Amino acid sequence: MAETARRRGGSRSDDRRSGERRSADQLFDRELDHLPPEARWREWMHRVEATIFAASEPVGRETLGKIVGKSCSIDLLIDDIREELRGRPYDLVAVAGGFRHLTRPAYADAIRSAFGTAGSNGRAVDLTQSDVLVLMCIGYFQPITRAELSSFFGKEISRDFIGHLRGAGLIASGPRSPTPGAPYTYVTTKEFLLEFGLDTLRDLPDFEALEDAGLLSKEKLLAGDILPGFADDGENNADADE
Repeated sequence: MAETARRRGGSRSDDRRSGERRSADQLFDRELDHLPPEARWREWMHRVEATIFAASEPVGRETLGKIVGKSCSIDLLIDDIREELRGRPYDLVAVAGGFRHLTRPAYADAIRSAFGTAGSNGRAVDLTQSDVLVLMCIGYFQPITRAELSSFFGKEISRDFIGHLRGAGLIASGPRSPTPGAPYTYVTTKEFLLEFGLDTLRDLPDFEALEDAGLLSKEKLLAGDILPGFADDGENNADADE
């Protein structure tokens, strides 16, 4: 009976907290109709920038929509904030489906000297050229199996190598491949987008444009000649699991 009473008391307490939250939401003035249009827009800008600044992850449009008026265009608001940040050492960028503050690339050396990393997202992922190339292949051709990755590079991509990228949170298991044995495929994650400053995978450079610029060759990729020394870089992660 005592336990039942505690449960009932807990339920009433939860209801009271929910009611308080609802009341707070109702008291929060999103529309700001009492302000003239210019002052209203300025206050919305401040709210959005403060919210993004305080967040540890990119903030989506749906979240930002809770603190501005229904008629407010988030994209136009962001454009105005970015215009005011022009000339500042940081910017407001679209990344991983939301918005966040990122330092500008020109200050990477200063940040690296101060903290030992140039990361503007607070993460220090130590990626080799081989890591980046494998991630690039997964990004462009996902979902992709480990065997398919190995065929691209002309060298076994080991489970340890894949485990290293998974451990960094940059890739995850995708659907099983319909090929014999139904091996796992791999796909990129939100952390991949964050690491490379992409809003969506559509922001990856066009593959043909990279070829035209001489930065990437599909023939070399398929021939396993995309990066001299890749074998040496990958040996540390090699195993004989298959």
